[in-house]
Amino acid sequence: MYQSTITITLRPSILDVQGKAVELGIHTLGMNEVENVRIGKSIQMNVNASTEDEAKRITEEACKKLLANSVMEDFTFTVKKV
Repeated sequence: MYQSTITITLRPSILDVQGKAVELGIHTLGMNEVENVRIGKSIQMNVNASTEDEAKRITEEACKKLLANSVMEDFTFTVKKV
């Protein structure tokens, strides 16, 4: 059994409206040092696979087919044995 941790973010060329709203809120609190806030998704899932390579393949396939919008989002992931 392996656990995949996936991070999905909007591509840099896509305007992150939610991130801009959070950045404005942070500035309103007086923390003007904060810049370029981007909001993303974090997903954890267990993958029943016999090898780490198989778990990576399954995770990547799930990201490409369902979890990430390939037009607007990028994804990264890590896989560890549990």
